[in-house]
Amino acid sequence: MHFVIMCQDKPGQAETRAAHREAHFAHLDHYADYIIEAGPLMAEDGSHSVGSLLIVNFEDRSSAEKFIQADPFHKAGIFEAVLLRPYKKILPRK
Repeated sequence: MHFVIMCQDKPGQAETRAAHREAHFAHLDHYADYIIEAGPLMAEDGSHSVGSLLIVNFEDRSSAEKFIQADPFHKAGIFEAVLLRPYKKILPRK
């Protein structure tokens, strides 16, 4: 089942995010077979990230939740809010 995960950072998390970036990437690499797309959400001026957006494919919601909870960014307390929603791809029609 596909899910969208949208994480909004707490204000002032740039240093914490940088300190945990490599561990975060290692986490994503470990789950690469489940990730359809992932990347940072950017400030309006593009100067820095303010969160994360992922589209993932897990067997069920519980597995997606475990993936989020194991993320080093989540463990470091970077996120102010996390939205997890089932997702249905419509376009492009491939």
